[in-house]
Amino acid sequence: MSSHALWVYVAASLALIVTPGQDMLYVATRSLAQGRKAGVYSALGVCCGILAHTALAALGVGAILQASEGLFFALKLAGAAYLVYLGIRLMLTRALPPELAAGGARLSPFALFRQGMLSNITNPKIVLFFLAFLPQFVDPASPHPTRDLVFLGVLYALLALPVKCGVGLAAGTLSERILRRPSAFTWINRASGAVLVGLGLRLAASPRP
Repeated sequence: MSSHALWVYVAASLALIVTPGQDMLYVATRSLAQGRKAGVYSALGVCCGILAHTALAALGVGAILQASEGLFFALKLAGAAYLVYLGIRLMLTRALPPELAAGGARLSPFALFRQGMLSNITNPKIVLFFLAFLPQFVDPASPHPTRDLVFLGVLYALLALPVKCGVGLAAGTLSERILRRPSAFTWINRASGAVLVGLGLRLAASPRP
């Protein structure tokens, strides 16, 4: 890939990354519910999900999903159901402020990472997006197109990481200012859960791209 093509790819990727979408809203809601660290761990999970999509695109799984209506529909419902499940759990959680929490209602770093990754992986639109977006920047004459595709996907994840983490930190800072009141924290959980449920329902109702 030429240096000019690489810079075009970086510019296009950043424009897409900063556009508010499911991943950004997911990280923000997790950060609002549990603080800045939760947002960062969720962002790390989301970006690892991007790496998984890169591997899937490199293996041609995106082409299979694009060709199979049934597989696309099944994966879309799985992703939507997962987001709705997380949202309902959050809405029903009677969480305490950080200084009083015993840890039961608050997710561990690994759980936050895992849920962020699964939320990204189970979004079939991202699979199809990577299948359509990444190959545009791979030189057809390249002797190693798969390697180039993986490089572009890893670069996309690296570009997304500081943006997603920044969203988590910003939302967490806002959260910390109002979490001193348990009632406010409970309402944040309910609002964040409602957003996740809404994301899940929107994903389920969205047409095939």
